[in-house]
Amino acid sequence: MANLVYKRVSTDQQSTARQNLVLDEAGIEDPVVFEEDPGTSSRLHPLQRPKFRELLTYARPGDTVHISEMFRLVRGTGHILDVLDVLHRDQVALRIHDGAFSAMDLTARHPRTGELLSTVKFMVQALAAAGELQRDLQRELTYDGLRAAEAKGNKGGRRPAIPAGKTDDVRATYLEGRSIAALAREHGVSRGAIRTAVADLMPEHTASHEDVPAPKLQVTLDMPGKVADFLRAADLDLAERAALDQGVTVRRGQGYTLRVSAAPAVHRQLLARCQPLDSALGAPAIPAQRKARREYANRVSALVDPRPGHHS
Repeated sequence: MANLVYKRVSTDQQSTARQNLVLDEAGIEDPVVFEEDPGTSSRLHPLQRPKFRELLTYARPGDTVHISEMFRLVRGTGHILDVLDVLHRDQVALRIHDGAFSAMDLTARHPRTGELLSTVKFMVQALAAAGELQRDLQRELTYDGLRAAEAKGNKGGRRPAIPAGKTDDVRATYLEGRSIAALAREHGVSRGAIRTAVADLMPEHTASHEDVPAPKLQVTLDMPGKVADFLRAADLDLAERAALDQGVTVRRGQGYTLRVSAAPAVHRQLLARCQPLDSALGAPAIPAQRKARREYANRVSALVDPRPGHHS
């Protein structure tokens, strides 16, 4: 019986040092380690993360999965229950070594029905909800702190990636016709940093080109929260990422929808990006995500381009 260790951090600025400490103190014998690439988002369902999928493929009945704390593996209640179902199906145990879940046997099942014990399910849901509440409160406090700083004339967020002394050179070179991508490579910064530096120049610069197409009118659709969670962790282009970032969250019971305003073409691109939720690409199927994707597909398929003479 193998001991399978799973590790993950949410950003590439973080390290697994704390996880290593907890797991080393646990004295796990002959661990087989599966560590996600740095920056693997907790929004991505565990069953769709590359290393956790590799772990499940490697696992055999009687093996044990070890994690330092529950939220290294899962984000919310739905994720936890989905993972527990898969582990139960594969006869794999789960051991959490720190945090509120460390004293619980999360794999306990009813001896006759085989279903997760109601007491375990209740505790999982309660503790997961408490964790989500804590994260929501942290976001609200961060937002309030930024507003307070702005009221005092301070601007929050990251400092510009382009040194102040080079900003004028970047702007002048941009107006001479250098592309944003070329400037980003030359200065060793992201394209977003270049766009920030030349933001006020872009409308005037592009307006001088007669072949620039007119901006596309936007339509608003409600995107199920499970679809939005998947897309936030996906590799999107700038228009798609901007549409998600500017979406408005609408709470619906225990879940939510994201009200996204974008051109019809962007909605169709986003729908194409979340195709894995429907096909699962070899991963264990997640019915709730498939249903959410199909709801979004129905809304996108009914789209009519708001420009005169254009239809889906």
